[in-house]
Amino acid sequence: MRLYLSSFRIGDHPDRLLKLLGAEPGRIAVIANAMDSAPDDVRRAGVERETDALAELGLDARELDLREFFDDRSGRVEVVLEAFAAVWVRGGNTFVLRYAMARSGADTALTSRLGQDTIVYAGYSAGPCVLAPSLRGLELSDRPGDVTKTWGDEPVWDGLGILDHAFVPHVDSPCHPGTEVCERVAERYRADHIPHRTLRDGQVLVIDGDESGII
Repeated sequence: MRLYLSSFRIGDHPDRLLKLLGAEPGRIAVIANAMDSAPDDVRRAGVERETDALAELGLDARELDLREFFDDRSGRVEVVLEAFAAVWVRGGNTFVLRYAMARSGADTALTSRLGQDTIVYAGYSAGPCVLAPSLRGLELSDRPGDVTKTWGDEPVWDGLGILDHAFVPHVDSPCHPGTEVCERVAERYRADHIPHRTLRDGQVLVIDGDESGII
């Protein structure tokens, strides 16, 4: 399993992302559904920011909008994902992202690909947060009600369970507007004895097979 999980944006170690991707990185899918509750122009600008940043690293980045696969029971999202060697899952609202993954079937497809080590999962903030066993506690930083406002449905509280701990970004990051609420999330986890790892902006959790560490 290969994961590049950043606190904010690409972080300080893009070389490690490129190393995970290998000599022939292939295409990378940008999943920006954590921004589905944002206005269309804001969401569009967010996608462009990610694709431009990845292109600067020499990567062929293209958006994969999970909304196109909502309620499609044919497994089409899994077929489309086969064309990508990696996904870049950007930040935003973790609950909105998790809902999109569940409704599109991307959660099952990505979990399967990661288990086979046929895809690199990379991203920041909400992207890594959704990999935890549970999203409980993140209601202190993200609004679960945005799922209901956007889609008229209930949020999903279970994470993908790829990580065996919660991921808390933006801690001790005074330049990020979310640092205080993220520190409260970490405090909640400590009080409730919930396994978690905290990262400040610039840091990255890299998992490459049996090797794992924050850099």
